[in-house]
Amino acid sequence: MATTLFKNGTIVDGTGRPSIPGSVLVEDDRIADIISAVEAVPAADRIIEAEGLVIAPGFIDMHSHADWVLPWEEHPRVLKCLVEQGITTVVAGNCGFSPAPMTAAAIARTELLGTILKAGPFEYRWESMDEYLSHIEEKGSIVNLAELVGHAAVRYVTSQIDRGEMPPADLAGSLVNTRRALDEGACGLSFGLGYDPGMFSSQEELAAFCKAAAQAGKPVTIHLKALSKLSPCYPLTSMSAHNVRALKEAIALAEETGMRLQLSHFIFVGRNSWKTADECLALVEAARSRGLDVMIDAFPYTCGNTTILAPIPFWFLEKMPGAFSSSLLRARLKLELAIGFKLVGFGYEDFQVMDVALDEHTDINGLRLPEVARQWGCSPFEATLRLAEKSNGATLMLFHTYSGEPDNEAALEKVLTKDYCLFETDALVKAAGFPNPAGVGTFPRILGTCVREKNLFSLENAVHRMTGASAERFGLKDTGTLQKGKAADIVCFNPETVAYNYDDPEKPADRPEGIRHVYLNGQQVVQDGAYLRDVMAGRVIRC
Repeated sequence: MATTLFKNGTIVDGTGRPSIPGSVLVEDDRIADIISAVEAVPAADRIIEAEGLVIAPGFIDMHSHADWVLPWEEHPRVLKCLVEQGITTVVAGNCGFSPAPMTAAAIARTELLGTILKAGPFEYRWESMDEYLSHIEEKGSIVNLAELVGHAAVRYVTSQIDRGEMPPADLAGSLVNTRRALDEGACGLSFGLGYDPGMFSSQEELAAFCKAAAQAGKPVTIHLKALSKLSPCYPLTSMSAHNVRALKEAIALAEETGMRLQLSHFIFVGRNSWKTADECLALVEAARSRGLDVMIDAFPYTCGNTTILAPIPFWFLEKMPGAFSSSLLRARLKLELAIGFKLVGFGYEDFQVMDVALDEHTDINGLRLPEVARQWGCSPFEATLRLAEKSNGATLMLFHTYSGEPDNEAALEKVLTKDYCLFETDALVKAAGFPNPAGVGTFPRILGTCVREKNLFSLENAVHRMTGASAERFGLKDTGTLQKGKAADIVCFNPETVAYNYDDPEKPADRPEGIRHVYLNGQQVVQDGAYLRDVMAGRVIRC
């Protein structure tokens, strides 16, 4: 039996309790003991000197898309950025898009989706959720995986109706497939209501899916239909702010179905949307005061990844690809985007190419749309449509003005300081292109910028929300806290130096500072801040 002792550090155990000086003993893949500073330190095969370091549970990324990367043989090369920032467990399958269930027919219908979410090629060697999870167990994983079942995935494998109301038999079949995935180990259900096909689903359909999750005792995560004051998903004539309307609809679903509601990436897109933060938070708190189980999550950056089609209204999307060649539709779109951008409070300069998804244009990765337009000799609008058409919508963008901008993060901080807010990356991690900073530095930025520099909340509170609270939310019973008998998922970091350098958003750093050691199921995966190549100590967590 191999033993490792994390000696003489500051123990922050993930429960929210005050830190204590002490040591942590690991035997094989389990935590064997928590030793206070006044107790004798036992002998061990290996000693990790932790003086000046915090010993904490491995961090949980509770909104990840890594499940689309894990089947790729070379996934450790891409996903090492997760463990290097202290992440040991990901909750994936978010925004309605899980790789399972899957069928041969559905693969063709989700080709664009796969292009966006994958980091490299792989063969689908599964159909059911059980088969997918078993495949990851067999191939090995760089992180622990807890998987949600996606509403969109279920629709694609069950119905030939891509948008709008399904026939009753299709809906019944979808619910059967949802319950099956939950029974096979999925930790919850996810919706992507800002994306096709979720944006076209009725409240009645969504409620039926939510009831299936509620009956299984598992949470539901919702990417809201709108994240800004105006959006492509509602008519411009709508009287209330679109994100407020979308939030009310999600809370109504929770009220109707009794589900546990997790509101994904609780953000306010565009400068004129930031003012809705107080109203939206008040709606959440009112729902919680009525006894509804509602929580939110967020990343600590004012930019996030999505597709180049995100700002495009659904009337144009419905007519693609033919819409690209229609001068009338292009003129209407140009006018609507100009009006919408002005009303929401962002512009083409706030859109940055993350992964162009076109081999002949990789030189524009990292450029803002006006820079692309100048390089191509056209307007930013024309550059946007050219990218959308050539990539078939697969170009990934970093959209800025998410809940703030540099030196103006008041709306973001209002969200992050709430105790019912969990932390996430929501990062699409790719093999090439310009990185989303959240994929490299979410948790170091929480610990460095939010805790140490701005004193927004305590270290113990931060660690609790990134570990124990997230584990509890998704029913992950074997991880999330430093307790005897639990899996030895452990991070050692320097609280005085932990940080992620994103001072220059055009040139982010390769890895964070201050994350010294990361252990996953008792195996060291990060040493002195760097991933130990080819170590895959992750496991699948079936709930």
